[in-house]
Amino acid sequence: MADQVKKKGGLRWWVIALVALAAVINYIDRQAFSVLWESDIGAEMFPDLDVAERGKIYGEISAYFIIAYALGQAIFGRIFDKLGTRIGFVLSLGFWSLATGLHAVVKSVTGFSYLRVLLGLSEAGNWPGAAKANAEWFPTDERAVAQGIFNFGASFGAMISIPVIGLLAQNFHWQTVFLAIGLVGFIWLIPWWIYVKSPPKTHPWISDEEKKYILSGQENEVSSDGEEAESLSYGKILGFKQSWGVILASAAIDPIWWIFVIWIPNYLVSVFDMDIAGITKLGWVPFLGAMIGAWFGGLLAKAFFNKGWNVNKVRKTTIGIGCAIMLPALLALSNPGSALVAVLIMAVILFGFQTAIGNIQTLPSDLLRGKSVGTLSGIAGMSAKFAAAGLVWYIKDVITPESYGQVFFIGAALVIIVVASIWLLIPKIKPLEA
Repeated sequence: MADQVKKKGGLRWWVIALVALAAVINYIDRQAFSVLWESDIGAEMFPDLDVAERGKIYGEISAYFIIAYALGQAIFGRIFDKLGTRIGFVLSLGFWSLATGLHAVVKSVTGFSYLRVLLGLSEAGNWPGAAKANAEWFPTDERAVAQGIFNFGASFGAMISIPVIGLLAQNFHWQTVFLAIGLVGFIWLIPWWIYVKSPPKTHPWISDEEKKYILSGQENEVSSDGEEAESLSYGKILGFKQSWGVILASAAIDPIWWIFVIWIPNYLVSVFDMDIAGITKLGWVPFLGAMIGAWFGGLLAKAFFNKGWNVNKVRKTTIGIGCAIMLPALLALSNPGSALVAVLIMAVILFGFQTAIGNIQTLPSDLLRGKSVGTLSGIAGMSAKFAAAGLVWYIKDVITPESYGQVFFIGAALVIIVVASIWLLIPKIKPLEA
């Protein structure tokens, strides 16, 4: 297999495929709690509470997860810049797989809260790690495609997690489910350790042609004198208004995703009175739209590059198209009429979300050089998750079937903020000079 990779000169695609597979595992591990809470855990722990009351407890635990996830973005962004992509993913995925398995041995709100914090801290490394791997292994004009592959993995994981966990929940106790999915992450570490031995510049299996192709297209990886770029301090990175454009856009768009990741099972139960079989049947549909959007956003950007457009025009056009899709769909979701229509509208929203987010996530590598990419990505991710945690906390306090309409109006307002942040704070997307 290694010889085949070398002969085909496609090692970078194997790397991003593994990163995408990690994203699949990430979402299965993350979504398991939301499905199992509605099917077993909530009723088992709180048999005297109704769906809304159990939802408040679930929302609080979920908010702790996102806050930890926010902190983990910045922590792991720096870890990936300092220790490298290989070790960074080993630490991140190893700890989140351990946390997932340990869910099987706790039966209290405090226990689940602690484990969700550990899971959030460690799962957060998946995103700055993906941005780092993208910047390290791909030339500029392929990064949107590579990011799209990664986002496809995340969307595919989100899509299959609800039916997979739902089917497992109907056949096994929730503790067995947590143990099984935790084991999968440890298995992933084996091919990662074998294939990702070092960056492309020094990897022993990479062909000379592929190495030259990757490195020659990485205008942000070296300084003007040809030396490898130094890692900028937090202060210098935050001194660029363009960095704040990335941070604010990320903080505005990310909560839209988390509305659906956290609350789809509860939404279907509380608004349409679904059971676990109904959630299993329809809960995956929104993430099908996300999966298609991840491909669409990357391929659309690549098509624009092939037309000769510069990075600035490509990114802003693609992000603008994604936001234009999301805005009316979020407004329409305030009164969908039926569960089927609701999940179809959600699919449109997440299609637009993924069209935009893949190109937003490439902005750190468009603006900064190699050793600073993970840091900015981590800061932006941390800000995004704090914003998402705030929205989740708000939802848990107002959660009723009728309150979901105002939540979707908030999502529409966030789309407008995304556009304003990028267009006003990043007048031209191009490499920055320190």
